[in-house]
Amino acid sequence: MFDIEAPLHTIMIPAWIDGILQPVEKLAAHKRGLRHMAVSVFLMEGDRILLQQRALGKYHTPGLWANTCCTHPDWHEDPSVCATRRLGEELGIKGLQPTHVGQVEYRADVGGGLIEHEVVEVFVAQVDGALPLSPNPDEVMNTRWVSHNDLMAEIQATPEDFTPWLRIYLGQHGAMIFSD
Repeated sequence: MFDIEAPLHTIMIPAWIDGILQPVEKLAAHKRGLRHMAVSVFLMEGDRILLQQRALGKYHTPGLWANTCCTHPDWHEDPSVCATRRLGEELGIKGLQPTHVGQVEYRADVGGGLIEHEVVEVFVAQVDGALPLSPNPDEVMNTRWVSHNDLMAEIQATPEDFTPWLRIYLGQHGAMIFSD
């Protein structure tokens, strides 16, 4: 049996244990490769996507490029509330309400003995490329806008520069994310 007890200061995320959704400490979920809930946001201006480069202090995939925002909802948190909250916490973006476009499930090795096995609620918003950003340095070390075609070419040339989930989203779920 998996011990779900964790100190109060840890982040508890929704994960399935024996088919039951339960609060589990985030790092423990990744160490065990537990299937868990997640949220991903793509902000776009036309065909350009806002990417973030993960901070070097992140416990997995530090320094890699990812979609605009990706996270785990807190236990009992609505995914749309989580998407809006994390845009603020990671990038300083307030008042934006991305649209839910679908759900994706994937499993990927993210290094260091950690596994992301996520059921992801995907959100998209069209924005002005001049959108003011104030990245949280504990979360994000850099941001950039890139066209969909250029991003696909970059991933083809240097896949190791991008998070496994971004590669999965673009390779397997692009039609859902980038549909008009």
